[in-house]
This record gives sequence, structure tokens and C-alpha cells, in this order.
Amino acid sequence: MGLKPKLETAFERGLFMSRWLMAPFYVGLAVALFMLLIVFARELIYYVPQAFAPGGMSSNDVILAVLSLVDLSLAGNLLLIVMFSGYENFVSKLDLDGETDRPPWMGTVDFSGLKMKLIASIVAISGIQLLKFFMNFSEGEQVDQAEALWGVVIHLTFVASGVMLALMDWISAKTDKH
Repeated sequence: MGLKPKLETAFERGLFMSRWLMAPFYVGLAVALFMLLIVFARELIYYVPQAFAPGGMSSNDVILAVLSLVDLSLAGNLLLIVMFSGYENFVSKLDLDGETDRPPWMGTVDFSGLKMKLIASIVAISGIQLLKFFMNFSEGEQVDQAEALWGVVIHLTFVASGVMLALMDWISAKTDKH
């Protein structure tokens, strides 16, 4: 009996088609990207007039505002990477024939690369949050030492996680495949 039973073939085809259940997740991430855009625009509209106001923002205030905008931008980049890479790795290849604006990394980021980009973005976002925290501290604000300690511990945990993921990928690349 060399042919697969029809039930097995139907089950495998259904299992393969279930990957499309991920598509709504990527639509949700696109909505989240739009939400980030709204917050970014709101922050920009809030800070720009302050920068031009007489006696407006101090240099530290400007740096904190810029860091907030960079933070939102990094989060948006992270969403794009997850959306495009995840969709192409787990659902379907993006058929964009004739599209000249296609980023060069699209279609080349595998799951391992996606993990590394993800952790690198998280470390950058965490670092910016920590820098903002310590810049507020330098302006004379009261700082909760426990909060500062936890901020550093969490950031270092992200850094250590990134190093461990990179080490695991490096070891995996060096070992023979089974």
C-alpha cells in the first residue's frame, strides 16, 4: 500500500493551511504600528512648540524628548521586522513583483535572524528607557533606588539574554545537523 490514506493527506493539508491562522496576528501588529504612529505624532506635536517657546525646553528636556521619539521609532521598526519576517517565515512569501522599495533584508531574515533583531531592538529600547531614567535623576528629581536597581537588572537581563541567544546560534551553526 504505497499511497497515503486520503484521511492522512487531508489532515496534513489542513494542518499546513492552519498557518493562515497567523495572518490576523500580523494585521493586529499593523494596527499596533498605527497606534505607535499616533503616539509619535502626539508627542511630536507636544514637544515642537515647547522647543520654540521663549525660555522653553532645556537641553536635557530636548534630549529626553528626542529619546522618547527614538524609542517609539525603534518599537515601530521592531513591529515591521516581526510582521514581515514572521509572515514570510510562517505564513507565505510576500509576492511583490515590480516593487522597487522592498527593503533588502526582506525574505532573507530567518527565525534565528529574527530572534537576534528582536533582542537587539529590545536591548536598545531598554537602554533608552534606562538613559531617560538616569537623565531625570541628573536633573535633581528624587529617584527611587529600588526602581533604579530594577531598571539596571532588567536591562542587563536583556543584554545577557541577547548574548546567550547569539552564543546558542553560533554553537548551532558550528555543529553538524542531524
